[in-house]
Amino acid sequence: MEKTVKIGLLGAGTVGSGVLQVLRENAREVSLKAGASVEIKTVLVRDAKKQRPNMEGIVATDKIEDILEDREIDIVVELMGGLHPAREYMLAAMEAGKHVVTANKDVIAQFGANMFDAAEKNHVGFLFEASVGGGIPIIRPIMECLTANRITEVMGIVNGTTNYMLTKMTELGEDYQTVLKEAQEKGYAEANPAADVEGLDAARKAAILASLAFNTRVTLPSVSVEGITNITPEDIDYARQLGYVIKLLAIAKDSPEKGVDVRVHPAFLPKDHPLASVSDVFNAIFVKGNAVGEAMFYGRGAGSLPTASAVIADIVSLARGIVNGEVREVGFQVFGQKQICPIEETVSAYYVRLLVADMPGVLGAIATAFGDEGVSLNSVIQTRKVDNLAEIVAITHHVKHRRIARAQRTLSALPVVTKISSVIRVETPPTMEVA
Repeated sequence: MEKTVKIGLLGAGTVGSGVLQVLRENAREVSLKAGASVEIKTVLVRDAKKQRPNMEGIVATDKIEDILEDREIDIVVELMGGLHPAREYMLAAMEAGKHVVTANKDVIAQFGANMFDAAEKNHVGFLFEASVGGGIPIIRPIMECLTANRITEVMGIVNGTTNYMLTKMTELGEDYQTVLKEAQEKGYAEANPAADVEGLDAARKAAILASLAFNTRVTLPSVSVEGITNITPEDIDYARQLGYVIKLLAIAKDSPEKGVDVRVHPAFLPKDHPLASVSDVFNAIFVKGNAVGEAMFYGRGAGSLPTASAVIADIVSLARGIVNGEVREVGFQVFGQKQICPIEETVSAYYVRLLVADMPGVLGAIATAFGDEGVSLNSVIQTRKVDNLAEIVAITHHVKHRRIARAQRTLSALPVVTKISSVIRVETPPTMEVA
């Protein structure tokens, strides 16, 4: 092929090494699809002297200037991760007239609009398919394949670590600490797992998906976040008895009346829901549009080669544009500014587990406390005792979060209530309008 598209790669870690491997193994296929020979010329690394696989004929450097000032390099691929200096390097690459591909969910979630503006200003491409869902195609389908739709909801399992942990808790009945240790031993969870188990990783992805699906700016601070650290085997067991599984969900909904509702939290999900069967480290994203109806995207949401697959797809897209002289400037250009629905106004059904005094009249007092705060109960069960206390589980009808929060405070003040053990959302469609 006459044209060669040359790449500067920032980072040769897990994903970077996957890109090096896939480009070397699939060089012919990639070049045919790109319409040009695609070559990595230079890789930015911490230690330029360290030997790495698949680096034959490629320059290793610890100086970003070797990439930014090289006029032969057409595309900069940022796979360093984190906010800094990754963001600054990408902006500098754009200013140098280079197209940018990234898998960096942190930068996109917090500074996406600014990055798009910079790409437009400098007339370069900026693509980020790998920032959500690893190897699952989701960014381009939302921006292009579903563009005829008014998307009203995006709901997904977007963190493999927590999905693996909840799967093991469900299948084996093990507690949180046990499955966390196992996930760390298998390399699914970091030594400091906070970003995963506290829901922050999923929240960044939720912000990106909501921004693209609803054509509005949603940043990380707008996402309500709750992790899985308080999920117990008892909650898992009750979910099973009631016909549900517990999943950590990223949920984004767009309502003309209420605004954009974006949140990450554990939820009881009906066993017949398509996402309920997504297990182990797999991810899936469920999209509702007014034309397409319901669609689900499923696959490996992380890992070296799956994520490299998405990165190289963006490289090929840009390479085609370079060859044809038609590179689109940014992956997404039009942003409105819709109202963010406050967490207090979000609506859900709830599972509430309490330890109460084992005596007559307690159920009536609890039902009255819920009713006083406008919370209607769908069902109440009492199946066991814990240290001479009765354990009661209530499932509410759909209610605004502010009402369930007030009900919690009212219940906690009752002399017969010893402890509110768990409050978890139940993800089912509402059957009536909620006041």
